Amino acid sequence: MARLGSDGDADPIAPGSVWELGHDLDAHSRPRGPGLATQVAAGRQLRVLEKGGDSARLRVRLLEDGYPCWLEAQALLSHGQPAIPAPLPRLDRATIARRLAQVLSVAEAAMQRPNVYLWGGSLGPDYDCSGLIQTSFAAAGIWLPRDAYLQERFCRPVAVQPGVTSLLEPGDLIFFGSPRRCTHVGLHLGGGRYLHSSGREHGRNGLGIDDLHPRNRDPVASHYRNELRGAGRVMHSHDGSPLPP
Repeated sequence: MARLGSDGDADPIAPGSVWELGHDLDAHSRPRGPGLATQVAAGRQLRVLEKGGDSARLRVRLLEDGYPCWLEAQALLSHGQPAIPAPLPRLDRATIARRLAQVLSVAEAAMQRPNVYLWGGSLGPDYDCSGLIQTSFAAAGIWLPRDAYLQERFCRPVAVQPGVTSLLEPGDLIFFGSPRRCTHVGLHLGGGRYLHSSGREHGRNGLGIDDLHPRNRDPVASHYRNELRGAGRVMHSHDGSPLPP
């Protein structure tokens, strides 16, 4: 196994090179410190963007969703191999609609396993809100952006208000947050019910189902209903292009 930066060893990791992972890895939001950004499943591909100076991490871009993050260089050497970028089909709405039953099934199955909310979690059983959404769609071969605010931008808007959900379809995404920014996302199951992963600060710690209807006085449902921003429909899959800031 090659050792990064050892005297006499050629560095096999070059900026611009593409790698495929043979093992699940954690990815970070910065060149140092814990800061979990996402988790990267075996089989995914990435492009090396830069080395982190005196850091042991590399800045990379995940090819399926365009997501930038930092990986431990030694972990990439141990659990990855150079690869040729695989083409990503850009799925249309008709194709996606046929796969939504699988998306819903994956998300509902995740709720049956013991879990807690994990910031950056996308492999399970512990997820953050957008990690659950991305993984459920990816299981059906549909790639979405990683973060909730990016998923909101990616979708076609669908009108929704508390108690007025007639335009929503199963598989639509429901977005929450402040007027300035989306900070949370759930997967619509039907009839205003949505499945999501939320933290203990809002009354739960993990996956659960809530309802947009005002008659639901559950503390978790009430909190998110007050932060409802809108909803969106996935019209196509992500093509792997770099994401906007």
